[in-house]
Amino acid sequence: MKIQKYISVLAILSLFAVWSCKDDDNPTLRDLAFELLSGQWTLGTEGSIVLDGEDISLNYPGFSVSFADGTYQTTNAADLFNASGTWDWAPTDTDGTLIILDTGELVTVEFLALSSLRFSFEHAGATRAGISGNYLITVVKP
Repeated sequence: MKIQKYISVLAILSLFAVWSCKDDDNPTLRDLAFELLSGQWTLGTEGSIVLDGEDISLNYPGFSVSFADGTYQTTNAADLFNASGTWDWAPTDTDGTLIILDTGELVTVEFLALSSLRFSFEHAGATRAGISGNYLITVVKP
């Protein structure tokens, strides 16, 4: 687990190093994280949706999530996410690891690289239908 966090930090720092070569850009860690985060993510063959330690991926065939600047869209997310909505970095977040969805849920980016994303959140079930619990979602870029 620690190795994956180091790899994630290394990926962000690598992007930062590339961007720091530009004279007119001074990207923040959030900027760098968004560069990795933007685009479509799917379960593919390596992804999973885990609820309180139990793999429930089969309940979400064809699941995907796409992030754009301040918006997201999902496919086959059922009760996990709205079909579309808005997101923003949490006000206290400076390193691009905490996202607040328009539903009020706080999403923690646990691992982010060019082709792999792992995030978690707690779904209380109060704002939307669905199974309450702690979710861990791993997705890949096709």
